[in-house]
Amino acid sequence: MRTINVRAEGSDRYSIRIGAHTLVVDQLINDGGTDRGPTPTDLFVASLASCTAHYAGRFLRRHGLGADGLEVSCSFEMAEDRPARVGSISLDVGVPEGVPPHLSERFRAVIEHCTVKNSIVTPPRMHLHVSATDRSAA
Repeated sequence: MRTINVRAEGSDRYSIRIGAHTLVVDQLINDGGTDRGPTPTDLFVASLASCTAHYAGRFLRRHGLGADGLEVSCSFEMAEDRPARVGSISLDVGVPEGVPPHLSERFRAVIEHCTVKNSIVTPPRMHLHVSATDRSAA
């Protein structure tokens, strides 16, 4: 099992440690944050867009096609009812020139099943454990 650690950095900012990588999430200034990084919700949607791009790129390379010009644009809206959540996501995949029409359907089928999308459509089991933190370890 992979582990990701998130640590409070002050205000609404948090550092996320993923292996050898560190990311920062924050809230917009209008929402009380310092806007030093994307919001957790932005990062969630970005993970879907980047997973889609990854699957698209792999498909193109596997078929001997270049991924130069591949672009995934993503927009989302929050749900208007409760609980607070992303209500809709729209992905627009810009396919590089030179992709033969006969591969279009297979290309779409592959990117439709990226790991992040699969995890949204078939949600994982989630377990929440709350415990006291060891302040001496900080």
